[in-house]
Amino acid sequence: MSQDCPFCPKQHRYILEHGAAAALFDSYPVNPGHILVVPKAHRRDLFECTPEEIRDMWTVVEMARELLEHQYHPEGYNVGANVGAQAGQTIFHCHIHVIPRYIGDVEDPRGGVRRVKPAIKPY
Repeated sequence: MSQDCPFCPKQHRYILEHGAAAALFDSYPVNPGHILVVPKAHRRDLFECTPEEIRDMWTVVEMARELLEHQYHPEGYNVGANVGAQAGQTIFHCHIHVIPRYIGDVEDPRGGVRRVKPAIKPY
């Protein structure tokens, strides 16, 4: 646990938990309902997590989807992690984004996570 980490357990209340993983709403959501899934132990990124933490995080991703289906009714999802500053990671405690997507939230959603580089043409 890191004293100044916003995702370590003593800093907030989780909305979902399973084993070594938990979830919280993103403080700066891309869309309504944007959830972050984290290991409870302080891990810098996804590749530092243990196999147990990864299994538990994926279970919490599935739990997050169920919550979002019932409370937000999205039409789709983007699920992913930024690993390293060059990939856009700004908080260095592993977290998986579960971003609900809605009709009309962007003009053309084709390409999904492949569009992290906007100049790349959609399929």
